[in-house]
Amino acid sequence: MADEIFEASSEDNFLTIIDEEGQEVLYQILFSFESEDFEKSYVIVYPASEADDESIELHAFSFVEDENGKQGELFPIESEEEWDMIDEVLNTFMDEKDLL
Repeated sequence: MADEIFEASSEDNFLTIIDEEGQEVLYQILFSFESEDFEKSYVIVYPASEADDESIELHAFSFVEDENGKQGELFPIESEEEWDMIDEVLNTFMDEKDLL
């Protein structure tokens, strides 16, 4: 079962995550990707309220979208192997964007 559900905004760079307490929080999408090894889609997000901060807290989830691609379910990362893969992809992304 998913921890949170999400709804993509019309700008497609944001997700509204509805947490377990029913609170809506706006997150900006850093990037998303698919892993053939784990046969899952992943998204890296951060709270939109932190967009201008020098230091932001990133969150990673696997996800399944509904048919129209505007809503879906987010799932926690399940294993250390998944975290290692996400870390490697994130480091590659940051290097390519010259953000490190």
